[in-house]
Amino acid sequence: MHTPHTGTSRRTLLALIGASLVAGPIIATQSATAAPAGLDDPAKKEIAMKLVSSAENSSLDWKAQYKYIEDIGDGRGYTAGIIGFCSGTHDMLELVELYTQRKPGNVLAKYLPALREVDGSDSHEGLDPGFPADWRRAAQDSAFQRAQNDERDRVYFNPAVRQGKADGIGVLGQFTYYDAIVMHGDGGDSTSFSSIRRRALAKAQPPSQGGDEVTYLNTFLDARVWAMKQEEAHSDTSRVDTEQRVFLRKRNLNLDPPLDWKVYGDSYHIG
Repeated sequence: MHTPHTGTSRRTLLALIGASLVAGPIIATQSATAAPAGLDDPAKKEIAMKLVSSAENSSLDWKAQYKYIEDIGDGRGYTAGIIGFCSGTHDMLELVELYTQRKPGNVLAKYLPALREVDGSDSHEGLDPGFPADWRRAAQDSAFQRAQNDERDRVYFNPAVRQGKADGIGVLGQFTYYDAIVMHGDGGDSTSFSSIRRRALAKAQPPSQGGDEVTYLNTFLDARVWAMKQEEAHSDTSRVDTEQRVFLRKRNLNLDPPLDWKVYGDSYHIG
């Protein structure tokens, strides 16, 4: 909303100008080249959650995804919750362990032995038939929602932002790291986040090493696309091609709205 000048603000401005003539130039209290907000700024983090949700759940309403659960046939067993915790990749087990530590006797606690057994596989043994319904029931509990938020931050969001800041990249760059670690995890295999980053560093320098930010991020996204194409379940690269690269081409390194993008052909907007 545009706010017109008031008499008071004009008088204040004139007083400052007068003071500068007597006391010398006014010294700015904040550097004009202050670093942009990190992805951990609350407003930017909200944007990040919506961007990931558009790709993971075809919706900007990420808070509606606490209850989400299905087997998408990618070899990871059940995928569920706001970040796609998987029964086959250990993060779902850690989430339910945290929830049970905080709230013993919760509706999911009885599945812990089965979750430990199926960890590392796509098996549902010991989980069916009741686990999906019980997950949706647990998702109504604010303690389980907080556990999902906390595990998302501990395992994915905070490490991505921390590494992004260390590499000297801004909000968009930190988001490219976050989206990559959400999809690929950070294990030791060739398609993990750390391996994607190493592949990029072999070809381009990040800003922390004197490199150009846009050049480095394009190189990182090239490495990300390569990693996605190694697995059939992730071979659609539109979350990079028609989302992240759109922002990068516009040099919107701070992810400032309005934002318009597409994922899997669907259009999204944040005003």
